[in-house]
Amino acid sequence: MTVETDRPGAGRLRSILAALGALCAGLAVAMAAYASHGVDGAAQAWLQTAALFAFGHGVALALLAPLPARRLRLGALLLLFAGMLLFSGSLAGAALLGWPTAAAPLGGSLMILGWLTLAADLLRD
Repeated sequence: MTVETDRPGAGRLRSILAALGALCAGLAVAMAAYASHGVDGAAQAWLQTAALFAFGHGVALALLAPLPARRLRLGALLLLFAGMLLFSGSLAGAALLGWPTAAAPLGGSLMILGWLTLAADLLRD
């Protein structure tokens, strides 16, 4: 496997993605707690779903991002992060602020693409 850790900024990008993943996982715990105690009905379901996806993808980013990575893997992690932000953010925005959930399908598609891209990168080893 050829790693691209010597490319300018690659190590910093991995650190930032890992930190953002850990932050998202922590926020997901808070979101789940608020969903359990602060809202009900559709808002509760939206927040619980947003928390589930934010937690899972946050943990994945926190664990995978620090590892040496080719550009394809970094691209996959960026897709996972962007998708999680759009998906979970859209649902949380709907639950807390009455925003539409229009960005959720795009976020879900980006997460799927991110996982498929990660799988392709892992098969290159």
